[in-house]
Amino acid sequence: MEIQGREFELGKKSEYETCYNPQKLFPIPRQEKRREIGISGALPFYGADIWNHYEVSWLTAKGKPQVAIAEIIYGCESPCIIESKSMKLYFNTFNNTRFADTETVRKTLEQDISANVGIQAQVILTLLDDGRNAALQGLDGQCIDALDINIDAFELDRNLLKISDQNVEEILYSNLLKSNCLVTNQPDWGSVQISYKGRKIDREGLLRYIVSFRNHNEFHEQCIERIFMDIQTCCQPESLTVYGRYTRRGGLDINPIRSTQKIQPTNNRNQRQ
Repeated sequence: MEIQGREFELGKKSEYETCYNPQKLFPIPRQEKRREIGISGALPFYGADIWNHYEVSWLTAKGKPQVAIAEIIYGCESPCIIESKSMKLYFNTFNNTRFADTETVRKTLEQDISANVGIQAQVILTLLDDGRNAALQGLDGQCIDALDINIDAFELDRNLLKISDQNVEEILYSNLLKSNCLVTNQPDWGSVQISYKGRKIDREGLLRYIVSFRNHNEFHEQCIERIFMDIQTCCQPESLTVYGRYTRRGGLDINPIRSTQKIQPTNNRNQRQ
């Protein structure tokens, strides 16, 4: 598809770039379609276009992933809209890009989207629960995402899992699980809850292990089974349950649960679902 001399990837197999590229945004003029419904000159209405994006992610300066929800608002008087697939491809280019802070990400989004729609847009970024905001908590247990760690490797590595001699029974979770679809290579976003009894799992190592799925290609169910088996093999808990909650794709979300015990699954939705 080509509009105003620019070729767009609509209907084509797309490469999912993960390093910042504002050229992925594809503006489409409103004028032609408005003429079809008898609108020319001054608009006969007021309003805005409001987008909600539940799969926003980037890296901190230390390489630690951040996940957020974005609200994007721009007035209906803008000369252009943005084609939705191009918006998704654009956001994907943030996934492996390091930014100084959340405000830098917000300003970058606001600047790029404004430039493409032709008027000032507003972007609101809300970081997902890191355990400090009880109102946003979607899974039981203690969130490990607030750990201040450096991460420089994003390839799957179960050797990051370590244990101590202390025996515990605890529930931990993280919102930083990301992998890629085995077929389409599209990013899959999820939260993972780990309930176990046994020797205490090192939390920094566990978080690094979860983040190491970031460039890994596997289906939702396979990822959760891999996490279960890696923890079972490396940490040898007395009991273990691994529960993954993924964001929707095409209106469907998949939420695998694997356990050493027969359990009745619960359906606790999180803030991205």
